[in-house]
Amino acid sequence: MSASDKEDAALNLDKVSFVRADIWVWAVRKYKTRSAAAKACKAGHVKVNGKSAKASSPVRIGDNVVVRIGGFDHILTVKQLLSRRVSYPQARLAYEDLTPERLPKLSLPTLPRREVGSGRPTKKERRQLDQLRGRNPNQGRR
Repeated sequence: MSASDKEDAALNLDKVSFVRADIWVWAVRKYKTRSAAAKACKAGHVKVNGKSAKASSPVRIGDNVVVRIGGFDHILTVKQLLSRRVSYPQARLAYEDLTPERLPKLSLPTLPRREVGSGRPTKKERRQLDQLRGRNPNQGRR
C-alpha cells in the first residue's frame, strides 16, 4: 500500500458512519497524542452536540464538537470523518471552525509597588496604602 493509498483510506470512510470522539479530535490535530485526547474526553473537555463525550462516543458528519484547550472553547462542525492522523492542510478540511475571535485582553493599571529593600511601611504609610486600596484602616486590627 503506497502513502497516497493510506491517506485515501484515512480520508474516505464510506463504510463507517461514525468515528470515536478521541480518535477524531486527535486526527484533526487538536491534541498531540491520542492518549491526551482520551484524557480530555474523560475530563469533560470534549463535547459532541452539547453533551460531554466519552472517548468512545461516536462523532458523525454534521456534529458540533466543542473542544476546550487552554481554557478556551474551539467550536468545530464535522465535515469529514478521519480515523488516522493526517497532515494539517488535510485535517483542516475535515472540520469547519466556528470559534469566535478572542477578545483582546484589557490591560488593567497596576498598583504602585514599594521599592525592594525599603523595609516595612511605617504606620502612616500603611494607612495611606489602605486608603489607596479602599480598605477600612481598622479592619482586622485591635
